[in-house]
Amino acid sequence: MSATRTQEVWYVTGSQELYGQETLDKVAEHSRQIAAYLNDQLPVRVVCKPTLKGPEAITKMCLEANASPECVGLITWMHTFSPAKMWVNGLNQLRKPLAHLHTQFNRELPWSEIDMGFMNLNQSAHGDREYGFILARLRLDRKIVVGHWQDSAVISDLASWSRVACAVAESRKLKIVRFGGMNMREVAVTGGDRLEAQIQLGWSTNGYGVGDLVARIAEVGDAEVDQLVEEYEAKYTLVPELRRGGAKRESLRYAGRQELGIRAFLTEGGYGAFTTTFEDLHGLNQLPGLAVQRLMADGYGFGAEGDWKAAGLVRLMKVIAAGTTKGGVSFMEDYTYHLVKGHETILGAHMLEICPSIADGKPSLEIHPLSIGGKGDPCRLVFNAAPGPAVAASIIDVGGRFRMVVQEMDAIKAEHAMPKLPVARALYVPRPDFRRGCQAWLLAGGAHHTSFSQAVTGEQLTDLAGMLGIECVRIGNDTDFAALKNELRWNDAAYRLGL
Repeated sequence: MSATRTQEVWYVTGSQELYGQETLDKVAEHSRQIAAYLNDQLPVRVVCKPTLKGPEAITKMCLEANASPECVGLITWMHTFSPAKMWVNGLNQLRKPLAHLHTQFNRELPWSEIDMGFMNLNQSAHGDREYGFILARLRLDRKIVVGHWQDSAVISDLASWSRVACAVAESRKLKIVRFGGMNMREVAVTGGDRLEAQIQLGWSTNGYGVGDLVARIAEVGDAEVDQLVEEYEAKYTLVPELRRGGAKRESLRYAGRQELGIRAFLTEGGYGAFTTTFEDLHGLNQLPGLAVQRLMADGYGFGAEGDWKAAGLVRLMKVIAAGTTKGGVSFMEDYTYHLVKGHETILGAHMLEICPSIADGKPSLEIHPLSIGGKGDPCRLVFNAAPGPAVAASIIDVGGRFRMVVQEMDAIKAEHAMPKLPVARALYVPRPDFRRGCQAWLLAGGAHHTSFSQAVTGEQLTDLAGMLGIECVRIGNDTDFAALKNELRWNDAAYRLGL
């Protein structure tokens, strides 16, 4: 379920025939060295492509990139001067994410030896401006990275961009299954135009009757359940009633059976994300809780109450975060507030389905009644989220377009025990502060369901929205409420005019 080194970005260098073969040979060698260095630093493979010197080769390369399932994006660099008209046809047909690396091979100028030969060879400051103009003229979304190719900041920017490019590749083929095929009744924000989402984002979202899932769960063998329950015992702290011989042991086994059945259904259908709803549980003994938490931990996207947009975004953020060690990604819901002056805090949680990838310490595996759904007591992992910088994001349908709302925040350590709240939870303070952060979120129409992460940044989500071609509203330390009002007005006007 993660991005791997089988995915690649193509390192593309622009030049022209004017300079002669000796210069072009040096250009090619410099490009190979840079690409080899980046290949050792980035989370994807970096493939060095031949130097592009004319419009036919550029167009051919762009079309090949579109057709390659392994290629998730292009890093482009103009080593010398590459006349921009050569790029128009190819770039107009390019459908993969684009990074413009503004660098040069040498770090320092050879002051005492510099001559026109050196100038003609090392003229990225010249060539990249010509290329930058055509990207602006074509109004192409791109990531601009500036600095020497061995600088840590440049590597960090390209690594971050490549992770987002992998998420875009996932988006273009993402399949979402809605068990029950419905949103929670009368709820507005979790709905939306699923056909437009497939056109714009690539998400194929389809519903299946709960009976289809119930049938798959029934096929799970007892030996499979035994093995999975042993894994639970090794990985989590079980409450006494769920341990061997405990009064609720069979409920744990059924939770394991649910996990194995849902996992098999997703695997067989090629699904990367899914939803459930407590309003459609016909044939299920309990609302899946533990199963959902563990499937999210393995990289699947999830949305409660039929929220397919949340499920898709969780999956994409899982791809961005794959392989990092600084936090996880989870479905989340803003639930309630602590409004003591100077200590205002949001308590985020859900009935059951918070991913243990965000846990601070070893989760406790517990069973408690659930007041909605009318089914048996579900098993769930209970924990507090780790403190640290975080983001929460939602995709909403504002009529005619999708908007991603991104809230930068700070998760904080829980200072008080919550022994009577039997769910996983997170405490966080939005930026720039509680009052202005909540005002901005409400103004932008952000949903109550979000994708929460300490491994994904606001910049990455802004890049993701740009690559997907959707509106992005980012709320953080620099947010000004009056300016945000104007931004939303201007955005509405721009989208109505098709700009």
